[in-house]
Amino acid sequence: MTRGTRTLTAALLTQALTCLLLVATASPTTAEEGASTSTVQAPHLPGGGRTVFGKKRFLTAFYGTAGTSSLGVLGETDPDRAFARIKRAGKPYLLRGETLMPVYELIVTVADPSDNPSAAGDHSHDILHSHVESYIEAAHRNGALLLLDLQPGRTDFLETAKRWQWALEDPWVGLALDPEWRVGPTETPGQTIGSVSAKEINRTAGWLSRLTTSNGLPEKLFVIHQFQDGMVPDLGKVRARDGLAMVQHVDGFGSPADKLATYAAVARPRKFTMGFKVFYDEDLPRMRPRDVRRLKGVRFVSYQ
Repeated sequence: MTRGTRTLTAALLTQALTCLLLVATASPTTAEEGASTSTVQAPHLPGGGRTVFGKKRFLTAFYGTAGTSSLGVLGETDPDRAFARIKRAGKPYLLRGETLMPVYELIVTVADPSDNPSAAGDHSHDILHSHVESYIEAAHRNGALLLLDLQPGRTDFLETAKRWQWALEDPWVGLALDPEWRVGPTETPGQTIGSVSAKEINRTAGWLSRLTTSNGLPEKLFVIHQFQDGMVPDLGKVRARDGLAMVQHVDGFGSPADKLATYAAVARPRKFTMGFKVFYDEDLPRMRPRDVRRLKGVRFVSYQ
């Protein structure tokens, strides 16, 4: 063997040994990581699936804000005790084959009758992020949805919703708009019943739809509260959006006759999945679950 041949052979051997060393020291799970990446599943909703009303779900919520009962039943107790109460309240509504999905409806932006000096004159304030985080944790601990309710005062719904993007990026967190508390630049919450245009709703829903689809999130609950036609005067122009379960939620308290009249006046079950609110104190007498289920399209009931 010539010197040149020996040199070439040595070089080839060195190259081969180098390749073997690189393979040995490389990440040992490269192939496994590729397989793992291909089998990673997109996030699902509590109980499985990616659509809110799939799997014959019926939704029941407690409404209110953290740490106080003054705005609704949710704040009467801690999230875990509230979860147990929501389940008890929801079971009588279930029809054969249906499953119950408990919901925390948490007011995260609260309308203020008097102006909050730190809020630039918008007559609303946000609750502490730590309170919202505790409900997100409780939702995942218990297998529930969290619905962020906005009472924005004089501020646009979209501008308000964007402040809660960090929470809405969670796959189990949805959004509710409360037009009663969306007032004009010279109006005050609590002194007038607010309203919102379909244009503003569509902008907000469009933003949330893009957030949902771009992040690969399951369908989000998107709720519009209403008890008078004037609260959303052009409701027919509200658009369905990809990734959102659009719900028109009929509020209003009073006798069963009063509530049925309100529902008949404002409900649009051909356009939306329907929601209905029951008031523990103001509804005299309270409607029975079987009577609520007779209302066309109702698949979501909340208690206040």
